[in-house]
Amino acid sequence: RLVSLFHQMYYLYQESPRHGGESVAEVLRAHGIRFIFTLVGGHISPVLVACEKLGIRVVDTRHEATAVFAADAVARLSGTVGVAAVTAGPGLTNTITAVKNAQMAESPVLLIGGAAATLLQGRGALQDIDQMSLFKPLCKFCTSVRRVREIVPTVRKALAIAQSGTPGPVFVEFPIDTLYPYHLVEKEVSPKNIPKGIMGKITAWYLKNHLTNLFAGAWEPRELSPLPVLIPQASDQEVQRCVELVSRAKKPVILLGSQATLPPAPVHDIRKALESLGIPCFLGGMSRGMLGRDSPLHIRQNRGDALKEADLVLLAGTVCDFRLGYGKVLSRRSQIIAVNRDRTQLLKNSDLFWKPTVAIQGDVGSFLLRLSKGLTGHRCPEEWPQSLKDKDRTKETANRAKASERTERHLNPLSVLYNVDKLMAEDSIIVTDGGDFVGTAAYIMRPRGPLSWLDPGAFGTLGVGGGFALGAKLCRPDAEVWIVYGDGSLGYSVAEFDTFTRHKTPVIALVGNDACWSQISREQVPILGSSVACVLAFTDYHIVAEGYGGKGHLIGREDEVQLGDIVKEAQRECRDGKSVLLNVLIGKSNFRDGSISV
Repeated sequence: RLVSLFHQMYYLYQESPRHGGESVAEVLRAHGIRFIFTLVGGHISPVLVACEKLGIRVVDTRHEATAVFAADAVARLSGTVGVAAVTAGPGLTNTITAVKNAQMAESPVLLIGGAAATLLQGRGALQDIDQMSLFKPLCKFCTSVRRVREIVPTVRKALAIAQSGTPGPVFVEFPIDTLYPYHLVEKEVSPKNIPKGIMGKITAWYLKNHLTNLFAGAWEPRELSPLPVLIPQASDQEVQRCVELVSRAKKPVILLGSQATLPPAPVHDIRKALESLGIPCFLGGMSRGMLGRDSPLHIRQNRGDALKEADLVLLAGTVCDFRLGYGKVLSRRSQIIAVNRDRTQLLKNSDLFWKPTVAIQGDVGSFLLRLSKGLTGHRCPEEWPQSLKDKDRTKETANRAKASERTERHLNPLSVLYNVDKLMAEDSIIVTDGGDFVGTAAYIMRPRGPLSWLDPGAFGTLGVGGGFALGAKLCRPDAEVWIVYGDGSLGYSVAEFDTFTRHKTPVIALVGNDACWSQISREQVPILGSSVACVLAFTDYHIVAEGYGGKGHLIGREDEVQLGDIVKEAQRECRDGKSVLLNVLIGKSNFRDGSISV
């Protein structure tokens, strides 16, 4: 055994043509990774080439942030880890917003980053910065590979950590000399003119020893299979306590958050569990669509009023942050069950505005399945969800009335959204990227089923649209993928129409073009008396899309009657392989709920 260990640690395969990128690709394949998103750079080329050879699809984007957003979407929709690889220095710094978004959205993402050679770090090499200090606050796990033999165990560990506990991003840095073959690295490391004397000999010995340590044991067989993923679960006693509380409740409400869509519980099983409980549900984040398009249990409006009446509130992955008024919207009279994988999120603001009756650190989906099983035969009193649904319809009728109002110029945005929602395919995935127009869409558009809505999450990030849509289309190539853009947010990722074209991932973008950062202008102008920096132009975004190989349609007031036909034409063009941008000129409506950020 000692001889075997010595062999693994010190045997040097100097003649081997293999390189570290192959080890990375082998681990990814063994973990079922199907896509790797990137913007190419010499530091990471071995990883990309090796992935391609092993059948992992390499998808290159026009911005590094898009690569991480796409990986984030794949993680959410596939239940695996999304993977992005970017080059050193500015390649990595360009991903920071997207990595932070993944952290706050609790998406398991592996970020692979290039770096300067181990010997040159801190010596002024090209694109050499302290990358670890940048990503440690953003990632669950950060490490730099220092020897080729460390690649396999390090990547396996990173993938397991990304999915364990509260999922999130992980970062593995690969110095360039850990990814290229021995003979190329030796050529770079070995001095061309060795100085004479003792210092020359010491230098030559040091460099040779460094090279040996870098590659020793590099290609010994290693286990590639996934490590166990650790997921916290509610105890039997906690579940039983919640069964008792729910069984006694007359007016219970469930607030479902994104964590309900995480593995291991299948989303369709969770939907059945919710339907068996019969408890009215408010859905947020990735849980939108969990109950389908027209469920009698899905309540979309008047959440604050419902929470005032409720005698029991189940926070199933929902956090008491700004989206719940930091907990102030919860009634002191309500029993509150909170379930979350992350203890900090579980108890956020509980010392200020609310107190949980039961707080469970555990997986939300598994808890709901066990709760439903414990309540077999019990169902929430039907008059309670029916009364909330009646109020829902009243609010919906008022919104539809506003959709029929004529705006001063251009099209009524509510009317546009209602019409598009009516025509979307049943397999549609809706990606949202924007402020005012997207906030309005969140009240109007109805996701067709579980895992069919993608928004940035609590960070409220603009620019997710191109990457999220790319990842969604790759995960579900037969689905109709829509991006709902504001004209401001479109500017972040319109160049990804080139990516959609090159990689044959056709999507449809609906752009609410009001020539303004309206969500900001709504408050800035009346409060501060100026629209400075809020004004855009009615730009021909449809022509930009065509320049990138897509199709574009300009839709103004004169096209109002033909709007449905134009949408159907866009759907046909998308089925034929073209990405389509609908540049819809919209006016200002008196609908104010849309100013709420999703």
